[in-house]
Amino acid sequence: MDAHIGFSEALTVSGDDDNIDPHYPMRAQQHRARMMRDLPPEDAEETSRRERKPRMRKSWRTRLLTWVSFSATALLLAFVALVFFTLPNLQHALDTAQSETLSIKVLNAKGDEIGLRGRRTAPTVPLGEMPPYLVKAVLATEDRRFYEHNGFDPRGIARAMWTNVKSFGFVEGGSTITQQVAKNLYLDNSRTIWRKAQEALITMWLENNLTKDEILSLYLNRIYMGAGNYGMDAAARYYFGKSVRDVSLAEAAILAGLPKAPSRFAPTNDIERARARAGQVLDRLVDAGSLTEKEVIGARENPAEVLPRTREAGREYFVDWVAEEVRAKFPDMTGRVTVHTTLDAGRQTAAENAVRQALQEMGEERSVSQGALVALAGDGAVLAMVGGESYVESQFNRATQAERQPGSAFKPIVYLAALEAGYTPDSPVTDEPVSMGGWTPRNASERNWGTVNLSTALANSINTISVQVGEKVGMDRIIGAANRLGIERQLPRNLSIVLGSAEVTLLELTSAYSTFGNEGRRAEPYGISSVEAENGDILYRHESEPTQAITRQQAHDMTYMLHQVITEGTGRAAAPSGRLAAGKTGTSQDNRDAWFVGYTGHETAGVWFGNDDNTPTEGAAGGNFAAIAWRNYMNAAERGLPPAPLPGAVRYRDAPIVAATTPRSGFFAELADIFDAAPKLESRSSRDRPSNFRTGGR
Repeated sequence: MDAHIGFSEALTVSGDDDNIDPHYPMRAQQHRARMMRDLPPEDAEETSRRERKPRMRKSWRTRLLTWVSFSATALLLAFVALVFFTLPNLQHALDTAQSETLSIKVLNAKGDEIGLRGRRTAPTVPLGEMPPYLVKAVLATEDRRFYEHNGFDPRGIARAMWTNVKSFGFVEGGSTITQQVAKNLYLDNSRTIWRKAQEALITMWLENNLTKDEILSLYLNRIYMGAGNYGMDAAARYYFGKSVRDVSLAEAAILAGLPKAPSRFAPTNDIERARARAGQVLDRLVDAGSLTEKEVIGARENPAEVLPRTREAGREYFVDWVAEEVRAKFPDMTGRVTVHTTLDAGRQTAAENAVRQALQEMGEERSVSQGALVALAGDGAVLAMVGGESYVESQFNRATQAERQPGSAFKPIVYLAALEAGYTPDSPVTDEPVSMGGWTPRNASERNWGTVNLSTALANSINTISVQVGEKVGMDRIIGAANRLGIERQLPRNLSIVLGSAEVTLLELTSAYSTFGNEGRRAEPYGISSVEAENGDILYRHESEPTQAITRQQAHDMTYMLHQVITEGTGRAAAPSGRLAAGKTGTSQDNRDAWFVGYTGHETAGVWFGNDDNTPTEGAAGGNFAAIAWRNYMNAAERGLPPAPLPGAVRYRDAPIVAATTPRSGFFAELADIFDAAPKLESRSSRDRPSNFRTGGR
């Protein structure tokens, strides 16, 4: 019994699970199967390692891609945000784009437009008031699907690319009208990713905040149309002399063809090219189905005519000068203003011709490349101004900006100081060697003049006498005389200025001479008569206030001596036909500068010739090059004008009878002219002389 029990217990404990009954073999099999399933296979660990490696590689790549994607998205969002926050104030720019700039229209003395600085604009013309064929022409040319897209036109871009490929060049752009408004209204012309991003955002803003008609109206009223014109109405007035409301189909075709390349297709630059472009616009109107060929045939057969406009560039120097004066007087001004000026059209043409002729006929031979001229009325009004040989090549104004040595043209200021010190035109002076601290000035010629009077010394520009006179009257008196004549710059306090070593501008020196011809009265030179606002208000009106800078007698004496320069001195080549004149030649060292400044009873004019790099010329001097140009100007500028009296030119009763250039009626009219030409005799007061001064200065 005990043995049986022991055997049974042995069987029972032989298993690992006390709940398995050995009498049920199925349970034992299930138990073994479960145990086999739970035990890992012999190579399980190696298999696990192989499976983990791909999963690890896959996890690393995923993290890298996620990081790159996140970074790129963040950078893109940051770029968009930065572009957005650096955009201009779009609504503000939309409201003030026309008024925050200054547009200056410049008119000459007759009221003709001679130039524009800034934008030429016109009041906004509503879309409904523009001719329908103009609107259709613009849409057919610039953006056929304008009313269908949302600011971007992929089909238009594809069409433009295909057209350009077929034409082997760039003949059509893909920008929509909205994109063009965004670019022209708010951005510059740079071609960068940054600007393109800004353009895209502004395009979306315009499409979301404005209607299509409002966008098109903006485009038509503000697009650049060439020749300084912005908007269809400004262009129509400039090119055709009429409002855009009244343009014909042929004129509308020219206008519609301008936005693509305004300067190239501007009718004032090349009318035939503009008409050819207009023909392309008419073709597109027909292709788009906007008009029929029958409707455009009249515009093809009768192309538009453009207002004739002069293309002289010489007056552009004057326009620049005037525009700078306006900005100086009104530094914060915006909007459109009209500037009425003093420029005389006839004299300006004469000035341009005189400078051009001198350079063409003598420039190459004399190695002279530049010239300038300025003419003034008695009240200081600028009648003509030429600032250089070519405004297109150089906008530097040599009449107002160039500071050059005037040479002997400065001597009249020294001789005025001598008159103020007690000299007279008849005072005897002697040509003799002069040496001052190692400086030994010499005369231009080898002639020994001996003792002559003051007038002869000035007429023949005797350097030794001028230096002696300058030394005797003193630097204070010379500089004081220069200041009273309007040369207010700081002059060096040495005697070399007597011979013209101190630099001045042509306008300064010409203004100084005008005092002599104006009986001692001096007026500041000016070019602006008035400035008028767009609404007609007068913002500024010039009022001349001449001051008595020197006595009338001193002015007459200076005129007498300067008249001798032209009749018997260094300026004989400057003598104009049939009228009295006075003036002075000037030539700087090594013939670097050639000057002549002089006046008649009508005006004062000064000319200068030389080279911008200050290289010497081949003998160009005040007595040849400059004097000839001055004479040519005066003959042309005063053609048809009766001779005017020149007080002081001829003393006592030796005044020549100057024949009028136009027929006179009657003996008494001619006799009156003779008396007008004769100066009035005046007594000289001894109070003008210091009591201890001996006339002649020796």
